[in-house]
Amino acid sequence: MSKLPVVDASLACCAPLSDPALSEQEAAELARVFKALADPVRLRLLNLIASQEGGEACVCDLTGPFELTGPTISHHLKVLRQAGLITGERRGTWVYYQVIPEALTRLSGLFALPALTSA
Repeated sequence: MSKLPVVDASLACCAPLSDPALSEQEAAELARVFKALADPVRLRLLNLIASQEGGEACVCDLTGPFELTGPTISHHLKVLRQAGLITGERRGTWVYYQVIPEALTRLSGLFALPALTSA
C-alpha cells in the first residue's frame, strides 16, 4: 500500500484546490462533466478510448467489452460527447472517437495542490 505525503496542515488549510477560484458558471459546467463521469460504463468507455493506440477507438471496438446493446453504448458515448470529453468522426459506416486532451487536463488541474513551501 502506498503512503500519501504528509502535508503541513497550516499551509494547506482552506486553500483552494486550484487557482483561481471557480465561478458559478464554471462550477455548473464542471458538475455536468463530473456527472457524465460518475457512471461506471462511461468511465470505462473514456478509459478505453484514451488507452487505444493512436488515441482513437472505433465504436465497433467499444461494444465488445460490455454486456450492453449497441444503442446503450451509443447513448453513453453521446453523454461523453455532450460533456466535452470526447469527439467523434464518421468514417464510412463507423464512428471513431478521440479523447479531448484539454478537457482531461482541465479536470486534472482542478485537483492540483498549490505549491507548498516548507518553513
